[in-house]
Amino acid sequence: MQFDRKKYSDKVLQDLYESLLKPRLIEEKMLILLRQNKISKWFSGIGQEAIAVGLTKALDEDEYILPMHRNLGVFTSRNMPFDRLFSQWQGTSAGYTKGRDRSFHFGNNEHHIVGMISHLGPQNGVADGIALASLLKKENKVTAVFNGDGGTSEGDFHEAINVAAVWDLPVIFVIENNGYGLSTPSNEQFRCKSFVDKAIGYGIEGVQVDGNNILEVYDAVRTISAKMRKNPKPVLLEAITFRMRGHEEASGTKYVPKKLMDDWAKKDPLANYEKYLLKEGVIDKTFIDSATKKIKKEIEEGLTVSFETTAPVADEKIEYDDLFAHYNQTVIAPKSEKVSERRFIDAISDGLRQSMERHPDLVLMGQDIAEYGGVFKITDGFVKAFGKGRVRNTPICESAIVGAGLGLSIKGMKAMVEMQFADFVTEGFNQIINNLAKAHWRWGQNADVVVRMPTGAGTAAGPFHSQSNEAWFFHTPGLKIVYPSNPYDAKGLLTAAIDDPNPYLYFEHKLLYRSIKDNIPDDYYTVEVGKAKTVREGSDLSIVTYGMGVHWAEEVVKSMPNVDAEIIDMRTLLPWDKDAVKATVEKTNRLLVLHEDTLTGGIGAEIAAWVSEHCFSHLDAPVARVASLDTPIPFAPVLERNFLPKGRLKKAIEDLMAF
Repeated sequence: MQFDRKKYSDKVLQDLYESLLKPRLIEEKMLILLRQNKISKWFSGIGQEAIAVGLTKALDEDEYILPMHRNLGVFTSRNMPFDRLFSQWQGTSAGYTKGRDRSFHFGNNEHHIVGMISHLGPQNGVADGIALASLLKKENKVTAVFNGDGGTSEGDFHEAINVAAVWDLPVIFVIENNGYGLSTPSNEQFRCKSFVDKAIGYGIEGVQVDGNNILEVYDAVRTISAKMRKNPKPVLLEAITFRMRGHEEASGTKYVPKKLMDDWAKKDPLANYEKYLLKEGVIDKTFIDSATKKIKKEIEEGLTVSFETTAPVADEKIEYDDLFAHYNQTVIAPKSEKVSERRFIDAISDGLRQSMERHPDLVLMGQDIAEYGGVFKITDGFVKAFGKGRVRNTPICESAIVGAGLGLSIKGMKAMVEMQFADFVTEGFNQIINNLAKAHWRWGQNADVVVRMPTGAGTAAGPFHSQSNEAWFFHTPGLKIVYPSNPYDAKGLLTAAIDDPNPYLYFEHKLLYRSIKDNIPDDYYTVEVGKAKTVREGSDLSIVTYGMGVHWAEEVVKSMPNVDAEIIDMRTLLPWDKDAVKATVEKTNRLLVLHEDTLTGGIGAEIAAWVSEHCFSHLDAPVARVASLDTPIPFAPVLERNFLPKGRLKKAIEDLMAF
């Protein structure tokens, strides 16, 4: 291994040595504790430390790094307190996730680190968002994100690099090429001989380094980052290395040929660098002994504190309190009484426009939303009003863009992500479910992201542009869901969602866009989240519904003059208004739940179950549900009408009244 110190001082070289020694000594101690059953799992980075350490030491301390399992050197080089790191690995209350997650599945803004989730690729989109925020704020900062060679096969990796390339984002995409994805060798993972070749396809620069040579890594990152700060563009950095232990300790390394292990053992990054420094006279044995003793002392002191920390307290209130960033909504009334007739679609556009004016740090992202104004023209004229920096056309990369929304949040900004159709959210599902929804509960990071979801049937658009998929997310703790049925709520719930620093899914029914209108305030205002609305007073039975269901219920009830039905518009699906449902059941003693989504596993099932548990003594009949067929949505209008529940609603009401 050839080392080139270039013009770096002895002090820099010595600091790199101590920084390289620190994770190695911690690892050796953790392996002992693992055998003693004092920690439950360990992902070893022995043999790869030079990449994490070299990169972290090369970047500024306030530049974000998104590491993975084997990047202990990132955390130690940012001087994170040992006692908290050790507590994290032991799952105690003093850990960064309070015992809710393990290993390096956490972040810490103080140290400008954002940890991974187990899905490997999503952190790349988050890195894009952090870099975008730095770019918009003109900070001249770089973001670095780690990938294993196996994880580069994931769509998230490709999406994020493509977005970074198109938007000229200052992101270093690091690939630690260690020859294996768990036990699967590279020749069964990909066909390319080197990852830097892939950079050409993205139109970006690719750089390859010896990942076991800390001076080469350090110098490459310093060179790349200096250039990036002046001329923001992403770079793919491939570091050739090898993992000397199992994917995690239980995996072992029996699948690795012995000769390969022996060859890479000779390339140990710490041993070779130490040998070089001794030869050059930069350090001596006394220096090594002193550094080793000092670090071991810090490790033992950290462990002593960590072992004294308590296990987390199992308290339901604490768990629920940490699910969302603390926020008490204050409903904002319009400043004047001036109103204008607005269609549903206009109300959404007004809410977005006024939110952009209210929040200068709000960024809108979505396919075709800039000059074109979106496929439904909701953002028409927004580029002229707010500029392309804040109104951004995106590549067809839903996952990367949702991830970028979280990245913007990490930098204290807000994001609105438009799904062109709610159906396409499947491409960003992982980011919503596992990143946005869990971030605050896991490590206290809010996800200030609103995902707009043009939804619903009735336009003969077939099974990929008509789905009602709100129930997919209704089951996910950590999300808030709103679904307006009228122009007033469409504007007020959207502005309320954007005000709130927590993640929202905002469902907007496409058939309502231009089919309904109302006089609504011209001024900015918000609607209370979590509060249902009584659309029609009644005494015979209650219909609890939302979205298009409100209009179906009103139409059908008008055709039944002998039925005095009360109609409740939920408006907010998470958290849903249990008090309003209970009150209407106690009033009418009969309940029908109506929604456009399919019947099985729909939101109506949860409402019906809750009412059966909590309001059974007030019921004079079983809770009825009316919903769409348990099939995909067909294209032909006659089939679509048969699929939807409206045609079955009148009979269901009659049956419920006759019970």
